[in-house]
Formats: sequence, C-alpha cells, structure tokens
Amino acid sequence: MNPDIPILDFVSNLACEAGVMSLKLFDEFSQDDLEFKGSKDLVTTADRAVEEYIIGEIKEAFPEHDIFGEESGKQKSGSDYCWIIDPIDGTTSFVHEQPFYSVSIALQENGESIAGAVYAPRLKELFCAEQDKGAFLNGRRLKVSSRQPLINSVLSTGFACVRANLPDNNLPYFAKIVPELRGIRRYGSAAVDLGYVAAGRLEGFWEMNLKPYDYAAGILLVEEAGGAVTDFRGGNDLVNRGVVATNGLIHEPLLELLN
Repeated sequence: MNPDIPILDFVSNLACEAGVMSLKLFDEFSQDDLEFKGSKDLVTTADRAVEEYIIGEIKEAFPEHDIFGEESGKQKSGSDYCWIIDPIDGTTSFVHEQPFYSVSIALQENGESIAGAVYAPRLKELFCAEQDKGAFLNGRRLKVSSRQPLINSVLSTGFACVRANLPDNNLPYFAKIVPELRGIRRYGSAAVDLGYVAAGRLEGFWEMNLKPYDYAAGILLVEEAGGAVTDFRGGNDLVNRGVVATNGLIHEPLLELLN
C-alpha cells in the first residue's frame, strides 16, 4: 500500500469521477453502443470505457495491486491487495435513463473488503466505507435501521438468476417472503441496495447469482453501518449460496424463510 494516499479519499473520488464520466457517456449513447452478454444481460461501450478509466487510475496509484473488473476480468500480479470493480452496476437502468445505477469500487486485502465506494451519479449519492472506520453517505455517518420484525420491514431483491435463465432462481423465495413484509423494492443495482440497507432505508436485501464485483463494496457498507451479511445458510459463501444483508435484527427470521 502507498501510505501517502488516503485510501478512502482515493476510492471515493475515483467512484465519483467515474460516475460523472458515465453521465457524459450517456449523452453520447446510441443503440449501436449496446451489446448482449446473454439474451437479457446488457453491456455498453460506456461500461468498458468507465472500467478502463478506473483501472488506469488504480494502476497509476497502486501499480503492484491485482484488479478484478466485471468487463475485463482478473489481472493478477500476486499481490495481497485486489481492486474489485463494477463500472456500471445496473446497466439496464443506465440504458433506460433510470436513476438506480452505480459505480462500485472496493479494495480487498486477502479477500476481505477494507475500503469501498458506491456512487449513484443520477442521485448524486456517494456511499463509502473503510474497515473499522464507519460507513458514510455524502459525509454523513450511516447506521442501519432498528425496525423489526419482518412485517414492519421493507426489503429489496434482484433477479440476476432469472436474467441468466437459471433453473434455481429467486421467484419461489420472492413469493414466500413478500407476504411477510411491509413492502418490497426492486432497484436493479445490488450495490445501491446494499447502500440503502447501510443507510437504514431498507431493513434487508437478498439475491442469488451475484459476483464479487456486485457486492464487494456494498457488504462493507452494511457491516460498517452495524448490519449483518451472510449467505443464505448463515455462512460466507456469497458467490455460491447467495447474499443476505440486513440490519441484523431481522437476519435470522429472513434466513429461516430462505431455508
């Protein structure tokens, strides 16, 4: 690590710069810039351009660090540190000019997130956190909601598994959980969802088939705001067993419904 670079300032500023870049790229966007990873999974030239910019800035400041970007994959040099990047989390929202997309950047040390930022440029909201130093939204310290039980809670979820046409998907869980809640929300960006849990706007979030770049920054936000993050079985295999993030007070009841 470079001790002369305050890591939270670096990741926060980089996320904001990348977010502003995404807005400018949208103004130049056309359907010719749209591609499909799958029948429903979009990627744009903006995703790639923003990721290239982020990686360039990281390499200049921390040339020895590994990088894992959604669009470019893994760049390994054997470092204990790895940057996890989702340049536009919520590309469908970006394409449809909806506000709930974000730039998500996290720094991990030996697989554990130690700093992260999620910037929603259309909302002008910057969520950031550093390990053992708290989570913040536009400079305001965050704390998870104190609402309980489930019937008093508003949760969010997503359908990456449905978009990928996976047979084991979120729809049965959705049908089981929603009747137990005050309300459900669908924002389309796991990073935003996790930021909202950290901010106390949601009591919880669950989703299947996420990748580390979807949640690496967001889970640190939740944990630093006093919340809980596990997989569906209460463990830490988030890639294979889904992500559950809550205010902690409704965590066990939600896990019971998921199992």
